[in-house]
Amino acid sequence: MNKKLLSIMLVIVTSISLIGVTAIVVVMKYMNTETASAAPSIDKVIEYSVDLPEITTNLSSDNIVRLTLKFETDSKKAREELQKREFQVKDIVISELSGVSADELEGKEGREEFKKLITAKVNELMKDGKVKQVYVTSFILQ
Repeated sequence: MNKKLLSIMLVIVTSISLIGVTAIVVVMKYMNTETASAAPSIDKVIEYSVDLPEITTNLSSDNIVRLTLKFETDSKKAREELQKREFQVKDIVISELSGVSADELEGKEGREEFKKLITAKVNELMKDGKVKQVYVTSFILQ
């Protein structure tokens, strides 16, 4: 009878230990994922960013817009590729601007939609990474 009780206790202690170790592993894995998905440091943002020189072009509403953009990429390779594709990115920006009116660019929502559109179009070009964010660093609408 004592051997049977000892065996049962050993199985219970082993099961509880396994459950505890599994819980610790899952929690540690979750904590590492949360840390990795946190926002990158400003140094990384700057390291992976590309400045697009000032662009001046006409809008479909006969207005003129002058803007400067900064593209944040997800890696050094993506940054290097984007620098090489600068002329293609300028073409995308100018083409998209020529199809919008001044009313569509006015206000926060209009600029946010424009930034999302540019991000999507540039990401279609990219082979070695992606553009994570587009920042408008200068904007004049006349």
